[in-house]
Amino acid sequence: MPIVPDEKDWTWVLTRPCPECSFDAATVTPSTVPGSIENMLPRWRAVLRRPDVAERPNGDTWSALEYACHVRDVFSLFDQRLNLMLDSDDARFENWDQDQTAIDKDYANADPAVVSAELTAEGKQAAESFAGVRESEWGRKGLRSNGSEFTVLTLAQYFLHDVVHHLHDVDG
Repeated sequence: MPIVPDEKDWTWVLTRPCPECSFDAATVTPSTVPGSIENMLPRWRAVLRRPDVAERPNGDTWSALEYACHVRDVFSLFDQRLNLMLDSDDARFENWDQDQTAIDKDYANADPAVVSAELTAEGKQAAESFAGVRESEWGRKGLRSNGSEFTVLTLAQYFLHDVVHHLHDVDG
């Protein structure tokens, strides 16, 4: 059975805690973003060392390996979006089809050791980029293709929820 695409609008996590993973965006501040990213990297590397990393728990849920590939790409995508917001007064984010990306990049058959190295590098790059945001830039705005507006801070909060939530998915 193929994976059913997640078409939910997850921006609600910016206004209330996630009941599934307990992430609370209100606890995220500019000073906590880089460290939060860095603190999750060892947990993701541990996930990728599991002997069953490539096994799907059921027919319609990604394996831990597929989630890790997704998180690697989330790190890269949100680093790009952050830099677009910092460089452009009218930042607009193109739509990203995460499910098509999983197929195109063959997440299911990726090498866990390679993914671990890539995820770590992309995570460190995202942490470095968020660490470089100046106080005056946290309010800069960007628009997602569906019209959702983000500031640099709410983009960071939304992004961190994704990474935390997927750790919950693979640990749950």
